[in-house]
Amino acid sequence: MSKLRIKLGGRIHTCRVRVLYGDTDAGGVVYYGNYLRYFERGRTELMRENSISYKGLEDAGFIIPVVESYLRYKASARYDDLLQISTCLTRVRQVSCRFDYEIRRVEDGCLLVKGFTAHAVVDRAGKLSKLPGDVLAALTAIAAAV
Repeated sequence: MSKLRIKLGGRIHTCRVRVLYGDTDAGGVVYYGNYLRYFERGRTELMRENSISYKGLEDAGFIIPVVESYLRYKASARYDDLLQISTCLTRVRQVSCRFDYEIRRVEDGCLLVKGFTAHAVVDRAGKLSKLPGDVLAALTAIAAAV
């Protein structure tokens, strides 16, 4: 088993999502790939809460695609479970950043999955770019709380 370090600390953002029937597979559990969508929800809401929007970045000509991801599955979520997504920004560089996550079932607090996503900053042409100064400062302030 991989022992990649996932650390939640400092400024942790939490949000909740209810599992939709369409998120599950034939076995009635959340399809494994959907956890990446839940991660996306967590980081989008973390950024929005801190006055940084993906839409604003895109309007400025920047995209921050996932370039690496890691998920460690611990237990299954099922249809209609209420999940809590905890997200923190653990690393910020001029051209990259990393978010760490934990997803738990609200009802019993069971840890379902933990992981991270690493992102590059690119322009519309796909060329590696530096974050705008104000965005870099805002993200650095969030990560400094870790």
